[in-house]
Amino acid sequence: MKNKFLISLVLLSALLAIDVSSKAQESPFHAGLDIWSRYVWRGTDFGSSPSLQPCIEYSTHGFTIGSWGAYTTSLNAPAQEADLYLSYTFLNDMLSVIVTDYFFPTDGALNDYFNYKNAETGHYFEAGISFNGTENLPLSFFAGTMVYGADLNHAGNNRYSTYVELSYNPNIKGTDFSVFMAANLTAASDADLNYIDPITNLASPFNGFYGNKLGVVRLGVSASKTINITDSYELPLCVMLQTNPMKGNIFLTAGISF
Repeated sequence: MKNKFLISLVLLSALLAIDVSSKAQESPFHAGLDIWSRYVWRGTDFGSSPSLQPCIEYSTHGFTIGSWGAYTTSLNAPAQEADLYLSYTFLNDMLSVIVTDYFFPTDGALNDYFNYKNAETGHYFEAGISFNGTENLPLSFFAGTMVYGADLNHAGNNRYSTYVELSYNPNIKGTDFSVFMAANLTAASDADLNYIDPITNLASPFNGFYGNKLGVVRLGVSASKTINITDSYELPLCVMLQTNPMKGNIFLTAGISF
């Protein structure tokens, strides 16, 4: 019942947030759409194609409840994501605690949204905390751990995959920059990596969530600025160069926000 209430609240927020153009700064509701040339999340490319990323949220007294999604435009490599999140920000916006429910409604996968049994669900629940920095200290830090759901090892136990990220975020002559580095803190066990399915006789699917060993999975820089389209309309643009040293990958991506 609680899960259905949470979903209903998010949908109600979507209906109430239709008129956000003239009172966007005053309204506690926010709706938006980002378009990215690639969806690269924590060092991994999802979908290998441009990605549409809608969001809707409601904020009041430090609390934010919302939904965020990502949908690739390629039929050959479909990747879909529909998340719910709840956060609380305090200490003059310096600290936030976040709970996120990640779900990937891809055809053929664990696709029963209302199945929350730990051994069967396709949901990934993450508990996180972030330091958001200040005007005089443009540093931010995030740490998140998968605490429930589909992040399981071959024995059916939660792996508690943990991701941490540190970034430096200066504003230089009207452009927001970010220099970031992130690491995987949960190594895959030898038992997981060497596991052979006794029925299919296939090699283990239980690799590490971000990587098989401890190490850096995201390293890069981004630049964001607002482009004036008309006197009354501005278009936020972000360009990001990031690498995944653990996997040996590099990505140069760009995104715009509406």
